[in-house]
Amino acid sequence: MASESASLKSSAVTTENRFVDAANGIKYAYRRMGPSTSPFPPLLLLQHFRGNMDDWDPQLVDNLAQHREVILFDNTGVGLSSGTTPRSITAMARDAIAFVDASVLKEVDVLGYSIGGMIAQEFALLRPRQVRRLILAATGPRGGGDGMHGWSVDVEAVANAENNGPTELLWLFFNPTETSIERGKQFVQRFTSRKAERDTRITAESRDAQYDAIVKWGIPDTSKLNRLSGIRQPTLVTSGDNDTMIPPINTHILAQHIPNARVRIFPDAGHGFLFQWTIEFARVVHEFLS
Repeated sequence: MASESASLKSSAVTTENRFVDAANGIKYAYRRMGPSTSPFPPLLLLQHFRGNMDDWDPQLVDNLAQHREVILFDNTGVGLSSGTTPRSITAMARDAIAFVDASVLKEVDVLGYSIGGMIAQEFALLRPRQVRRLILAATGPRGGGDGMHGWSVDVEAVANAENNGPTELLWLFFNPTETSIERGKQFVQRFTSRKAERDTRITAESRDAQYDAIVKWGIPDTSKLNRLSGIRQPTLVTSGDNDTMIPPINTHILAQHIPNARVRIFPDAGHGFLFQWTIEFARVVHEFLS
């Protein structure tokens, strides 16, 4: 058991980069880990704004990969994947579907975080039989969200800054309390621990395309909330209680309109709650997916 535990602990920082050519002409970079003999479908992780495969918390990924395969990937134009990042969430979802099809995955569970949660909603609507269960983290609905039509001036300035570093990340993702910031510093040490085969940072062009897509997603139009009734999969909607990027009220709006949804709010936490409450979040995900 000790050797198995050690292997799981290091898997996220040692798993090799792989590539697959999709029918849309894109070569996707991905990492795949966890037991291939699991009775559960693979868990596909969709990353946050400006994030690549290296920006997932290794501790979170390793905990998720204890009982099932976990797949990280760079969507079109991001990191090591080829192509140009589109400027709409729907196009990004179709690109994610192209990756899943190229990987010959008939069924997946999907965890979408931030912009990844927007993409996950579209994925589930476009391919309802391909998604078994859905986890939406720190995200909001199309058209009917609260504080979703672009970020506040201070958040936008920091999130879109050319050279973001640990200080900016802690400000954006964690609560301004001693306990939250301390856990944030621990996260920074973890997600920078991978040394070999590191991913490529997102370009300014991809950053701008992603932000355009986020702003377009948030244009007020409450009729778009009706689309959420098409998400029939069991859905877990989660957030921190003090998210300044996507206010947590959006978690409740999603849950009110998705027929089979449950909510979990994590205390003393911001946009990066799943990297602050890593073990606890992974446990909730395990219970939900199992």
